[in-house]
Amino acid sequence: MSSKLEKVENNIATLEIDVSSDELEKGILKAYIKNVKKFNIPGFRKGKAPKSLIEKYYGEGVFYEDAINEVCPVAYEKAVDEHKLEPVDTPKIDIIDIESGKGLVFKAEVTVKPEVVLGEYKSIEAEKKEYNVTDEDVLNEIEIMRDKNARIIDITDRPVKSGDKTIIDFKGFVDEKEFEGGAAENHELIIGSGQFIPGFEEQLIGVEIGKEVDIYVNFPDDYRGENLAGKPALFKVTVKEIKEKELLPLDDEFAKDVSEFETLDELKDDIKTKKTEEANLKAKHEYEDLVIKKVVENAEVEIPEIMVENQIDTMLRDFDFQLRYQGLNLETYLKYMNTTMEEIRKTYKDVALNNVKTQLVLEAITKKEEIDVTEEDLNIEIDRIASQYKQEVEKFRSTLKDENIDHIKESLAVQKTMDFLIENSISK
Repeated sequence: MSSKLEKVENNIATLEIDVSSDELEKGILKAYIKNVKKFNIPGFRKGKAPKSLIEKYYGEGVFYEDAINEVCPVAYEKAVDEHKLEPVDTPKIDIIDIESGKGLVFKAEVTVKPEVVLGEYKSIEAEKKEYNVTDEDVLNEIEIMRDKNARIIDITDRPVKSGDKTIIDFKGFVDEKEFEGGAAENHELIIGSGQFIPGFEEQLIGVEIGKEVDIYVNFPDDYRGENLAGKPALFKVTVKEIKEKELLPLDDEFAKDVSEFETLDELKDDIKTKKTEEANLKAKHEYEDLVIKKVVENAEVEIPEIMVENQIDTMLRDFDFQLRYQGLNLETYLKYMNTTMEEIRKTYKDVALNNVKTQLVLEAITKKEEIDVTEEDLNIEIDRIASQYKQEVEKFRSTLKDENIDHIKESLAVQKTMDFLIENSISK
């Protein structure tokens, strides 16, 4: 096999590849073995006819299509390696010439990774914020814990007030007619949660158990149901139950009940420590994002459309996985949001474009600075991942395939490059 790189223009590489007669004959033989049982030749049992006789009956090119499928991918991969190309899409194959005994000539046209022109990426200046954890932050966290651990008690001696959990029946009317989806029985509603249309919950304050009340509201102009958007509505509502949260007193007993600590002060100290760690991590990530953003902005690269589309595909697969984890799927989501796949792809485009550019710029810096992932780096990361999944290291290693190892190496290279950029940046 021989090949030549004809040109690389607008991130499209064109290869001319010459497959020898011997390589083609091997491909034809594989095609014959694969398909021989499909042919009926007089005088031979099905599947026993010699190749030469089948070619005589059906034409010399009877096995060409399958032979091409056998030899072209192998020849193409060799040519890509030879010319050190980095394809980002499947190639377009055009057969130029094929003849048994002479060989095969074909052209492959494929989109390749674009060249990145790096701008300034060292000594990048960025603001590093500080997030200080206050006593008020700690108390707010404790109040959340109190709320989660509160007792729910039934209220019978007063009307509804803000913060109550109510059980209600309701029917909705627009233009004096009930509308679909506007009625429910034994519906749980926390007053002040904002779950219902603006103005609905506030009108329930002061209503007593067993009383029916008329509530007048206007559907928002951007309400997802177009037949209701912007229209006035009447809801007839009956309050059936009122429940209230009873918060535990803030003392050492509370700390014992909700944590592993013996005293409230110990619990507060632990909360402050953890929130300080979270704040420092937030500041670190925000600073990294600013530095990387400036580095990417300083670089120039012409990104092929196919790379953006592939990135959108990846993002949608991830989103679909998240939806399925919640018992939904992408198709259901599109219907619920009254949108289309084309529209949602458009909303992803800018983010996808930035993701691709960031990846290309970081790869270019990795290469220029000769940032390498050592065996020690790899082993430490594999140990970390195994620990994260609570697996024995050797058992976890045995499950890793070559592509898994490559992915880990790529992630480590990106992280080391980001660390390099941060170390060489200037905070202000």
